[in-house]
Amino acid sequence: MQEKILVIEDETKIARFLELELNHEGYMVEIAHDGREGYEKAKAENFDLIILDLMLPGLSGIEVCRRLRRESDVAIIMLTAKDDIMDKVMGLDSGADDYVTKPFAIEELLARIRVVLKRKGKKELHSHILRAGDLTLFKDEYRVTYKDEEISLSKKEFELLKYLMENKGIVLTREKILDHVWGYDYFGDTNVTDVYIRYLRNKIDQKFAVQFIHTIRGVGYMFKENEK
Repeated sequence: MQEKILVIEDETKIARFLELELNHEGYMVEIAHDGREGYEKAKAENFDLIILDLMLPGLSGIEVCRRLRRESDVAIIMLTAKDDIMDKVMGLDSGADDYVTKPFAIEELLARIRVVLKRKGKKELHSHILRAGDLTLFKDEYRVTYKDEEISLSKKEFELLKYLMENKGIVLTREKILDHVWGYDYFGDTNVTDVYIRYLRNKIDQKFAVQFIHTIRGVGYMFKENEK
């Protein structure tokens, strides 16, 4: 699967340069030019890695990093404007996985991206917990909570929610969901996906007045970060 990178950088030329170079390397790239816009994009979509400038209008890179770390394990590489040890310490303390000092050689940044993505990939293989805002799913325990309140789900409801959360920010067709959760040899009612989506919405979205599960008309469904 093509890996997706968000670049949060207010200098237009640098952002465009990174976009072109990363596209050339085969990554999908999105750009945000200020901290608040970048934070909202990072919450709403599923990114494999975020390249985050330290000095940003709106919200600083440090604050964006801190906020994201409260709700996500997404890989983050911080761009620092000067070779200052305190900038690096602040970046790493706020939750960044690595940092690169400007001006940087693109080859060095690409190498660091590969290392961080590989490291994150290994961690995710062994991760038994999925989080989206205040919603937490414990894979091994077949347990789901919202703000520490237990949510009672059937096995199929749990498997459906897990599949949606593992693909946060990605539109999933009814057929894909049916194949993954019920299996390729399922011959029952094809509307079963819609029925179980309704069950999940009743138990989570409606109960807690949030919106995680979005209908993409004519296509299927998408799980997005908690939207009150």
